[in-house]
Amino acid sequence: MVSVLMCPGQGAQRVGMGKDLGQRFPAARETFEAIDDALGVPLSRVMWEGPEEELTLTHNAQPAILAHTAAVWAVVRERVTGLAAAAGHSLGEFSAHVAADTMAPATAARLVRRRGELMYAAGQARPGTMAAILGLPTEAVEAACREASGADQVVVAANINAPDQTVISGDPDAVNRAGDACKARGAKRVVPLKVSGAFHSPLMAPAVEGLNVALASADFRDPRVPVLANASAAAVRSAADAKRLLAEQLISPVRWVGCMQAAAKMVPGATFLEVGPGNVLSGLLRRIIPGAAAIALGTAAEVEKFLA
Repeated sequence: MVSVLMCPGQGAQRVGMGKDLGQRFPAARETFEAIDDALGVPLSRVMWEGPEEELTLTHNAQPAILAHTAAVWAVVRERVTGLAAAAGHSLGEFSAHVAADTMAPATAARLVRRRGELMYAAGQARPGTMAAILGLPTEAVEAACREASGADQVVVAANINAPDQTVISGDPDAVNRAGDACKARGAKRVVPLKVSGAFHSPLMAPAVEGLNVALASADFRDPRVPVLANASAAAVRSAADAKRLLAEQLISPVRWVGCMQAAAKMVPGATFLEVGPGNVLSGLLRRIIPGAAAIALGTAAEVEKFLA
C-alpha cells in the first residue's frame, strides 16, 4: 500500500489521549516515557489524567499531540512499507518530520514545547484571536481580510483547511470586521475560536527568532521521504529547508488544501493515514479530494485493526 501520512495539529488534544496505546503497545509506552524524560515533566500523566485546563495550555497541548502521533508511528511504522510522503497541520508538521526521520521524537517534543511557549508569549505581548469561516471560498475570505486590515491592525487567512473552510487570525477588532465582511459575502457561519494568540499571522513575528535559535541547535537530518511544508505546500527534502520552513510557518498560512493537493499529485492513488488523535484531517481530505481513501490511526483499537 502506497501511503501518505497526515499528522494532526492543536485542538486534537483531549484528556485520556494515548492511554490505551501506552497500555497495549510497548513501543508506544517507550515513546511516551522518552518524551517525558526529554521534557523533564510527566507529560503523559497530564495527557492521561488531566486536568483539562493544564492539557490545553499551548506548551502542553503541542507536545502532547506530537507524543500521541509519535507513539502511534512507533507501533505501525514497520507495517507502513510504502510511505511516500508526509504532511502535518501546524505543529503536526514537526510530527511529520519525526515520521520522516528528520529528527527524533524527543528532539521534536522539546522544539514544540518551546514553540508553544514562544507563541503564548507573543500572544500575551500583542493579544490576538482567530475565527473559523465556514461556507465561503478562500478567495472571498482573503478579500474580506484585506478590507478589514489597516495600518495598525491586521487580519489574515491563517488556516486554509478546505475549499470552504478558512480560519482567520489577527488583532481582535480586525478579526471581528473580517468576520462581518465574510457574513456579508455569504459565509454560513463565523465561529470564534478559544486561542491564546493570533497564530499563523504577523502577530507571531516575535516568536520566530526564538524558534530559529532552538531549531539551529537541534539535530536534523534530510527527510527520508518528502514532507509537505505548511508555508509553501511544497515538498521539503533537506534538513536546512525543514528548519527554515518550520520557523516561517509561525507567521505564514497553513496551506492545508495545497498540501493535500500536492500529495495527491505526487502519489496518485495513495491511501492517507491520519496518525495521531482524532480524525479531523480525514474529514477535510474528503472535502479537498473527493474519493480519497483515508484511515485514522489514533486509538489502540484502530491501530490493532490496521495491524491485523
